[in-house]
Amino acid sequence: MSYEFIKEEIKGRVGVITLNRPEKMNAWHSPMVQELGKSLAALDANDAVRAIVLTGTGDKAFSAGQDLAETQKFMGGEQGDEWIEGWKKIYSTIRNLTKPLIAALNGVAAGSAFQIALLCDIRVGHAGSRMGQPEINSGIPSIMGPWVIGDRVGVGKSAELCLTGRIMEADEAHRIGLIHYMVPQDKVMAKAMEVAEMLAAKPPVAMRLNKKRFAEVTQASFDDAVAAGRKYQAQAFASGEPQAYMAKFFEERAKRGA
Repeated sequence: MSYEFIKEEIKGRVGVITLNRPEKMNAWHSPMVQELGKSLAALDANDAVRAIVLTGTGDKAFSAGQDLAETQKFMGGEQGDEWIEGWKKIYSTIRNLTKPLIAALNGVAAGSAFQIALLCDIRVGHAGSRMGQPEINSGIPSIMGPWVIGDRVGVGKSAELCLTGRIMEADEAHRIGLIHYMVPQDKVMAKAMEVAEMLAAKPPVAMRLNKKRFAEVTQASFDDAVAAGRKYQAQAFASGEPQAYMAKFFEERAKRGA
């Protein structure tokens, strides 16, 4: 299958998906997220594939997260609600994969990209693999963020990241367990493939059932986060605050000539 915003290839028993909007630091809009979901589902259904690696084009960003040019155009709360419904679909696709998913963090992972990286089973990064939850700086409340971050590092750390909007350096992310393997920059993909091949060799039924159980034990909290996301994002976008802050961001960027 051919895609416009991602690249997909199969290397032996490993499927590789590459986010491919380098001019936007691989930030995603709805069409890109939909393509990602289709690719993940197709690779998961392919009996020849036993593991999946997710990475980004270039050496700057795994993904900068949400493309603000899309959300800045939301006219009110209904679109905020619909936006979360789209994220529910891709998060559910990742959570219900029967095969292991490895993130090869070639650069920064911010906002929803940080969350998707955390939904991957294993993360490989390098010294420039910065991670964080800067949504508040754009007037967007972090609702799914506290769920996925808190599940991995606790509510206290999740609150600090979501409220400050700061981006962690790689050594901090590694120290608290959000990056499992730290390697030189030019070895990230090779290490991710090594881990993928190791996991691909595991008994497939046990792998599928382990994955299923991990999804089951967090299903109730995921459902709660989605419901809260739909409610609070609708309130946020109905207020106009996210749109105003995103408009200010674009104005300041234009002044800098970026």
